[in-house]
Amino acid sequence: MFSGKKAFVFGAGISGVGAAKTLAFEEAGVTLYDEKGIDLADEDKNFLLQNGAVLTNQAPAADFYNSFDVMVLSPGISINHPLAQKAQSNGVEVIGEVELAYRVTKGKIIAITGTNGKTTTATIVAQMVKSLSMPSYLGGNIGQSLSWAARKLKDKKGLLVAEISSFQLESTKTFRPHIAAILNITPDHLDRHGDFAGYAAAKALLFANQTKNDYLILNHDDEQLRLFAQKTKSRVCFFSGRDVLPEGCFVRDGDIVINWRGRENKICRVDEMKIFGRHNVENALAACAAARFANVGVAAMRRILLNFEGVEHRIEYTATIEGVKYYNDSKATNPESAIKALEAFADGQVILIAGGYDKMTDLTEFMRLAKQKTSLLILLGKARERFYEAALRAGIKNIIIAASFEEAVLKAHGQAEEKQVVLLSPACASYDMFKNFEERGRYFKELVRKLQ
Repeated sequence: MFSGKKAFVFGAGISGVGAAKTLAFEEAGVTLYDEKGIDLADEDKNFLLQNGAVLTNQAPAADFYNSFDVMVLSPGISINHPLAQKAQSNGVEVIGEVELAYRVTKGKIIAITGTNGKTTTATIVAQMVKSLSMPSYLGGNIGQSLSWAARKLKDKKGLLVAEISSFQLESTKTFRPHIAAILNITPDHLDRHGDFAGYAAAKALLFANQTKNDYLILNHDDEQLRLFAQKTKSRVCFFSGRDVLPEGCFVRDGDIVINWRGRENKICRVDEMKIFGRHNVENALAACAAARFANVGVAAMRRILLNFEGVEHRIEYTATIEGVKYYNDSKATNPESAIKALEAFADGQVILIAGGYDKMTDLTEFMRLAKQKTSLLILLGKARERFYEAALRAGIKNIIIAASFEEAVLKAHGQAEEKQVVLLSPACASYDMFKNFEERGRYFKELVRKLQ
């Protein structure tokens, strides 16, 4: 499909490097460009250079589009970037890495998106489908190149489990997952998508090309997603953590139940799972529905749910120091995600560390719950002043503004009393202090270990 074509890959992060390698593997002529510079692992660099790729941080010439057939965007590069717009207006096809993955794979795709819960759900599904006698891979927004995994699937028997963000979806064209799941949708990334309608429209691209032979799994508790059900040609399966549904995946009398086309199965009891919180129940429900349509057996679903301990940086237990438990929830990059973390703990017991790069999201509900759940709120980062004002409006009185991340952790440690919880759940992106939320979470854990 790409053999002999000239490809311009914009962005040299995990996705961009994966796209460049995939295109080189497909015998395309590749130029990998990143204005911030290109710092590759030796293995990746050698592979690309040996396959004739050009690596550059030099701005392309004004007529660069004359030299290329396709431009592939990393998720961090908007479809509205001037270079992307210029290429597109001059006849160059502009796609993202997810679209590239779809075009090179022979396998079927299980794609999962949502404002929150994507990583946990995709990880559970990936573990469940490993019980099947077919090759399967996990990739996408989870930190592994989707296209580089996709090209390994040589026939229709393989499965590609994909965690997909709105950034990745906005540059899709023909992408069509056989099984798609949208976990929830609340305002996020408004700086990229303009408003909630733009953000929701990006999420809806997950099922835009699905047919009556495909499946769409939606959260029945989310009004926006119930509207999505009216816009798809695919077979819709709802899940609910709140209501017993006539059909779908839900909780009844403490049991996770799947009822589909007259066939009902109990998977396990909610209180048997190692992960906790209502949001994780919803993640488990969505995962079971996806696994059901991939023909995973009930016994395998049960085994995975009973043994799954969660993902790194999502309400991740870190340590207990003098009777105080420390949790790393660095993956909470928006208020809705932080709300789900707070809901998992008892009222008044949380010392919460929040703040970072401000996405300018609404803080009303987050601060309302923080007042109920926290004994102390510690704020940091570029968002700290806006968060402070929102906290005062919500009636929160015990607030500390920290000058640094290290100070925030030390203040939390100094104020914490036995049986309390110190929770890093920033409700913000990490870009003001760290490269990504993973680096932020690892640094938190490192500081906590030093306290021990």
